[in-house]
Amino acid sequence: MSVPARAYLSIGEVLSKLRGDFPDVTISKIRFLEAEGLIDPQRTPSGYRKFTSIDLDRLRYVLAAQRDQYLPLRVIKENLDAIDRGLVPPTTPGASATPRLAAVDGELTASHFSQESELRLSRSELLESAGLSEDQLAELESFGLISMKGRFYDADALSVGRAVAEMSAFGIEARHLRSFKSAADREVGLVEQVITPLLRQKGSEAAARAEEVQNELASISVRLHAALVRTGLHRSK
Repeated sequence: MSVPARAYLSIGEVLSKLRGDFPDVTISKIRFLEAEGLIDPQRTPSGYRKFTSIDLDRLRYVLAAQRDQYLPLRVIKENLDAIDRGLVPPTTPGASATPRLAAVDGELTASHFSQESELRLSRSELLESAGLSEDQLAELESFGLISMKGRFYDADALSVGRAVAEMSAFGIEARHLRSFKSAADREVGLVEQVITPLLRQKGSEAAARAEEVQNELASISVRLHAALVRTGLHRSK
């Protein structure tokens, strides 16, 4: 989707917005931070910088981190990378970044200060955040319960990892959970049967409707699964 022209700010307008909180900031400083890779504004065909609200937020973060925490640019750049991957930067030296996630009705939702970015965790970050051992993760991957997307693990991998780590306290291992994966695959197949005709229709409305139906069926499926497990446990009493 194209962004309206006035959604962009010139470097002079950015300077004006920053001066209230950071009176010492200059255009040269903004250009220096760009050269260091901390911001990456777009350019007009004639070469003028076009800053977005995200660029402005990043500049505020950088300037505040320098002024209030005396962080070197190397550390600030690492923190920005963590934020871009859906993580909360560490507040103490040597600590690890943690996923910026909150549980809402059992669902993990990402939150971040600047933009719509999916959670992306390295292997070591996933192990630490989920509370898994290397052997547990390797076993989960061998059974297809967790997989990488490109070079990172996403929020779904973290959800699965955390659930498995919690279940391991009861002596349940990854190999015991293959039936969960098989059941989930069958549920996915059922949802796909419903939405495939919608996806074959032309137009953005059909695609939006397919996504809406998919999300609704997924939510119903989770509730049904939970109800069936409760019913089965009640019968066993």
